[in-house]
Amino acid sequence: MNRFALAVSTGIARVTEAALGPYQTAMIRIGFSATWLLFLLREFPHRQELYGPDGPWSWNLAEQLVSLNGAFTVLMWSDGQFWFETVYVLTVVSSVLLLLGWRTRAMSVLFMVGVLSLQNRSIFMGDGGDNVLHLMCIYLVFTRCGQVWSLDERRARRTREAHARGEHVVDRVGPALWGVLGLVLVSSAFLDRLSGDWVVPALLWTLWLAQALWWAVGRFTRSGQSRIMLDVVANIVHNGALLVIMAEACLIYATAGWYKIQGSRWQDGTAVYYPLHLESFSPWPALADLLSANGVMVMLVTYGTVAVQVAFPFTLFNRRVKNVLLAAMITEHAVIAVVLGLPFFSLAMIAADSVFLPTSFLRRLGEGAARVRGRLWARLAPGGGGPGAALLGQRVPKGRPTPEGHRTPGRPAPPAEPGSAQTPPPADRRDDNPGDPENPGHRHVGFPA
Repeated sequence: MNRFALAVSTGIARVTEAALGPYQTAMIRIGFSATWLLFLLREFPHRQELYGPDGPWSWNLAEQLVSLNGAFTVLMWSDGQFWFETVYVLTVVSSVLLLLGWRTRAMSVLFMVGVLSLQNRSIFMGDGGDNVLHLMCIYLVFTRCGQVWSLDERRARRTREAHARGEHVVDRVGPALWGVLGLVLVSSAFLDRLSGDWVVPALLWTLWLAQALWWAVGRFTRSGQSRIMLDVVANIVHNGALLVIMAEACLIYATAGWYKIQGSRWQDGTAVYYPLHLESFSPWPALADLLSANGVMVMLVTYGTVAVQVAFPFTLFNRRVKNVLLAAMITEHAVIAVVLGLPFFSLAMIAADSVFLPTSFLRRLGEGAARVRGRLWARLAPGGGGPGAALLGQRVPKGRPTPEGHRTPGRPAPPAEPGSAQTPPPADRRDDNPGDPENPGHRHVGFPA
């Protein structure tokens, strides 16, 4: 009984003290924002046919459908061309900023509004990948997805460094951004634009009031207990949303696999053959013919697809088996993107799968990306020794400063001992003073966004 109580208390402490899965959540943010951004950019010349007021699915037809199903879309606020172009461009901008991790709390809300507005405007234009994106954009709002690999994380780190130097930092961008969003929300309610289904408007009001409460507590409350309590609530919401995302991915694969088992073509091992010869899913006919020429290979791929999808939810209890099946599913989606011409569906599913990627792998991935970025910046940035410095005629310093402050010609500084003053703190280190919902270690007086 004591062991059970200890396990329960340990689990509660872990769920409330930190936002779990920071790297996995960042992958979800980057994956889905990149998928939606690439889709919007590719379909930019065809945006009128897809979602415009003069498209085949006209504004009047969309208005009738929305009045029946109560779906949320700001494109129904006006049938003007200017309003449509504004919403489309703002959706692209919010996708870019969420991808970069700038004010992730606000951008995740705008990203959700953009996805729901465009997809609910013409629901017959989507596929399975759009359904996944439709759900995940809502779950993403509840996560603290800017803890790593984001501009928010860099801003939080610089703020901590400023506080360590005794400087007072006040965030003015956050209050201004959320003030504008609040003004838009109030104006929409006053003009009765939020009629219909109450779920999304209620969610928008809840998020805005929660941010206002967080800012008020951080600005006017001297005691840290209130801020700690809000941070605990934010951690619980984040961890709950992360669990829902994982359950959603498992549900997608489980239902897809069990439905396939009931089909006769999947039972006799020929189901994969048919989509390879459909004109709509054959961007490379020669490649499709090559893959379907071997009957044994078609049978193995058919049965393997069903087995992987049905078994994946049960492999979460074994890390090694889970990683093997995860690699197989990601490879399968990459093949689907090329062979069947469904890149955005595959990107959406790979983004959903990334929530199960090991943290050690994601850390190495981030370190590799940081090294590549550093080398590129060293070549291009002024003063980095690359073309940028040569073009500006700047003098390029040779070597790097040692811990004593002297510069050695072309030799790097010796590595600092662990725990010494020169050892940088780990990227995911947090202190006990919550000040930013995306970055629990961010101590500042301002409006978290």
